[in-house]
Amino acid sequence: MRCPKCGNLEDKVIDSRSAKAGAAIRRRRECLRCQHRFTTYEEVERRDLRVLKRDGRHEPFDRQKLLSGLMKACEKRPVSYEVLEKTVEEIYQELEQAYDHEVPSSVIGIRVMERLHSLDDIGYIRYASVYRQFQDLGEFIHEIESLGKKTKRSAQQPELFTT
Repeated sequence: MRCPKCGNLEDKVIDSRSAKAGAAIRRRRECLRCQHRFTTYEEVERRDLRVLKRDGRHEPFDRQKLLSGLMKACEKRPVSYEVLEKTVEEIYQELEQAYDHEVPSSVIGIRVMERLHSLDDIGYIRYASVYRQFQDLGEFIHEIESLGKKTKRSAQQPELFTT
């Protein structure tokens, strides 16, 4: 690892420990030339997922775009930024496990709506209104009414039957 202070390539590892809930390793290093100490993180390199859009276009999966959509849906709601980041990570992990390289955008939208339903009803309705592209007030009212009939499922409770 190149020293950020002097550029030397030789260092020694002083300390290693798990970081980011086991998803990375944090290492404290010391340059053998100038004795400058610095921290590095080692993570598993993930493959790049691509999103297949409704109109047939392909684009790289963008975590920030997903987080931004969740933040807009939950704006001024009692849902913390950390919870939204964790939600994005969980969705990404599920997609990585279920799909090799290409994920339909509809699958992402459904997973986001499932998560929002268990996190915040208002955030769910906001997201659903954009995702489902409601055309009139009747569709919007119908979704709100059906929200009361849906049972909330915690993130830890697996879904038994998927359609």
